[in-house]
Amino acid sequence: MPELPEVENVRLGLTNLIVGKTVQKVTTDWEKILIGGVLHFNQQLKGATITRIDRRGKYLLIRFDNGLTLVSHLRMEGKYQLALRQDDPAPRFWHVGIAFTDGSQLRYLDMRKFGRMQLVQTGTEEIVVPGLAKMGPEPTPATFDAEAFYQTIHKRKAPIKSVILDQSVVAGVGNIYADESLWLSRLHPAQPASTITKKEARLLHDNIIAELQKAIRLGGTSVHSFVDATGQRGAMQDQLHVYDREGTPCDRCKTTIVKIKVGQRGTHFCPHCQKLRKRKVR
Repeated sequence: MPELPEVENVRLGLTNLIVGKTVQKVTTDWEKILIGGVLHFNQQLKGATITRIDRRGKYLLIRFDNGLTLVSHLRMEGKYQLALRQDDPAPRFWHVGIAFTDGSQLRYLDMRKFGRMQLVQTGTEEIVVPGLAKMGPEPTPATFDAEAFYQTIHKRKAPIKSVILDQSVVAGVGNIYADESLWLSRLHPAQPASTITKKEARLLHDNIIAELQKAIRLGGTSVHSFVDATGQRGAMQDQLHVYDREGTPCDRCKTTIVKIKVGQRGTHFCPHCQKLRKRKVR
């Protein structure tokens, strides 16, 4: 699933490609992707012009000049491509097309068809869209408070990895960057969150911010199928320390990286650098 850095790079690409374009028609061969249906999308978007594209966590927010926002979640395999001509050959797994008056077409591809698009009044998205209504702070120095983070995790007995994957705790962290941030912080993914010290929480907080910012700069992680809106792969996969590296030596201590399940999620860590500490669960 694309995480915050990947979605941010899609946003940056789409900003360069489609801001200023006016919608002519919306089409689909899989109507479940469009919440409310294709007729609703055509009624609301025909003649509307894209003014900017924002992001909240893993959600894209495509803003229009008629006061509407298209909220898009890519889920597991969603991708956007821009065709310069509407009659260009159809790519595999293309399910939604947004044709523009200049003859180009934004195409949404999704092998699993899990992605969703929803139209809402701009400014109401964090009320109307359940995933946005519960979303925690963006992982930036200005919005992600270290003390508040500690106070939140201090109350949770679940494994620390499961807690930082909770989008109500911090926005945008997924499986890849959870594993990487925990390795950088020398924390075992199954360590109960309530046993994390304030010093450890501060280090984890700082590493989450730094790792996501680094991944954005490098274009995201393309360990599986991710490409940005221009079709470019990211480079962060060349910088990963533990994710998808089971059976290889740890970059710090050369102990073999292992893979386990934490909260039903595949989890990679170093058993030497990231020891499970026996502490009283508060």
